[in-house]
Amino acid sequence: MTDSRTAPHGAWPSPIRAAEVAGGERRLGFPAAIGGEVWWQEARPGEDGRTTVMRRDPDGTTAELLPAPWDARTRVHEYGGRSYLPVPRRDDKAIARNGIVFTDFADQRLYLLERSSAEPRPLTPEPAAPGALRYADPVLSPDTKHVICVRESHDGDGGVGRAIVSVPLSGRAAENPEAVRELVTGADFYASPAPSPDGGRLAWVSWNHPRMPWDGTELRVGTLTDAGPVESAYTLKGGATESVLTPAWRDTDALYFVSDWPGWWNLYEIGLTGPAMALYPAEEEFSDGGGTLGSRSYCVLADGAVAALHGHADRALSRYDPRTAELTPLGPAAATWETITTDGEHVIGVAAAADTPQRLLRVHPGTGRTEILREAADTPPPPGYLPEPRTVTLPGRFGGTVPAIVHPPTHPDADPGGPAPYVVWVHGGPVSRATTALHLERAYFTSRGIGVLDVNYGGSTGYGRSHRERLHRQWGVIDVEDVTAAARALIDDGTADPRRIAVRGGSAGGLTTLLALTGDTFACGVSLCGVTDLLALAEASHDYESHVLDTLIGTLPGYRAAYRERSPVVRAADITAPVLVLQGADDPVVPPSQATALVDELKQRGTPHAYIEFPGEGHGLRSAEARRRALEAELAFYAETFGFTPADDLGETVTLR
Repeated sequence: MTDSRTAPHGAWPSPIRAAEVAGGERRLGFPAAIGGEVWWQEARPGEDGRTTVMRRDPDGTTAELLPAPWDARTRVHEYGGRSYLPVPRRDDKAIARNGIVFTDFADQRLYLLERSSAEPRPLTPEPAAPGALRYADPVLSPDTKHVICVRESHDGDGGVGRAIVSVPLSGRAAENPEAVRELVTGADFYASPAPSPDGGRLAWVSWNHPRMPWDGTELRVGTLTDAGPVESAYTLKGGATESVLTPAWRDTDALYFVSDWPGWWNLYEIGLTGPAMALYPAEEEFSDGGGTLGSRSYCVLADGAVAALHGHADRALSRYDPRTAELTPLGPAAATWETITTDGEHVIGVAAAADTPQRLLRVHPGTGRTEILREAADTPPPPGYLPEPRTVTLPGRFGGTVPAIVHPPTHPDADPGGPAPYVVWVHGGPVSRATTALHLERAYFTSRGIGVLDVNYGGSTGYGRSHRERLHRQWGVIDVEDVTAAARALIDDGTADPRRIAVRGGSAGGLTTLLALTGDTFACGVSLCGVTDLLALAEASHDYESHVLDTLIGTLPGYRAAYRERSPVVRAADITAPVLVLQGADDPVVPPSQATALVDELKQRGTPHAYIEFPGEGHGLRSAEARRRALEAELAFYAETFGFTPADDLGETVTLR
């Protein structure tokens, strides 16, 4: 057995095994609560990434509501989002037994599973082609007889349309498509339908190409009718350069929402007429950007207070009191929160910490007491093997700065002395962010002696609109400069070994990774479902992102030269460091042709590389087996390029060609 006290970085023995990382941690999301009952979505890597819905009863009993092969996932926007909703069905006038409505991944139809039923039954019609009608972001109608949600329609010829629709819970729409009522149409995209408490109005968010929800949206409101579409709709707030998100009714005459018009996503209140009022102006974010349908960053409690998530990369939970305008911390101080909801009295949300995987928590605002309702991992990782992250601001180019998080190599029995090998992680999006929350895939490497540097490069959320807009027309430039500058800063201060520093990223982060390899900073790189050909992406991208490059690079054909110059497949001659390319065979966002085109170029130029394609996997790897193989391949790749022998018996090896 390897002696950890004398083993080189990368070869430290670790109990954090690839198989346990890949299959032992559930993914929790989208909590809902009514009275003492709590529901949530739960992804199961050990079941090929299938997502089920869970319920916790007031007595603490936890039940899985959807056994295999049911898979509660929506394909709206291709990235999905909230795909289920608890709905009441009354046995008599006194007793409500809550069932669930959900979208099944196989056919994308809405189904109803009643509390006393063994099998779900369809609520929406069978589409002309599998997955041609998709549903997401559901809410209950004021009469409790319908579900209001976003519907995405695919016509088979590449045409995509969206609407906010009302689906009857009776099930009559399963055979009669006309029973699905279109409430709002006309825009390219919709999110966050919100009926008023009295049932008289509907609020929602909409936007149009080429904008994304973090660029410019509109908060609109209209009158709900007994039949037909919403009437007398008008815009309350928002526009082409203002991102307005997640409305929630304060009462029948006013709404809360999040807007970034002063430069940061802050909480606001607005009446049905008149100006909006900032509730708590601050240079921090009260939203994660609206990229995931159905995710909530605040909720209104029964006493009129607002529970809200706020911060920069990490977000804390606080209680806002409208009477005093004070924001008071709630819940675990060291946690970073992802999404929250309320049953009126309590705040229920998903949070993680630097030493704790995801947990579903219930916080009592009156006392601050926190209950753990569900944990993502049954067996917590050994704390001595988990890195203690440091949030840092590193020097960038031209006097700028780059926010980042350092996760040093950590082992209870090994010497962490530097300089150590490091991998710079580039998050996807690119409008997303890296946090200090425990990431077991990251700990897999740090516990073996390889440090990780997470970079919130220009374009990342959490740092205001100006930081996001640094990437406008500059994708493939600013992100590469920031990632490279952060790596150089870690080398210059003696933390990272200049001969053993890698870069890795997925999706948009894969493009940044590959372009960063055209310089001389990095010894090797890993691309997971990474973009390699921007012109091909512009021609074949799915509808949701079909115009995102207009903002990130420029409109075609005028910016065609920039598309070519920033495509790794065109710059392949400048990549001389070894590359590991990992790709899902069924990826609808970045198709495998992007990966194979780059691999062909690397092969022709004799650049050391390895390519692994994962059958049945999409954009990112969901199944436990695919994730295990990818982790072990990545470790084997670093061993090959950094020059160490892993302490593990790896089931997956890498041969550079």
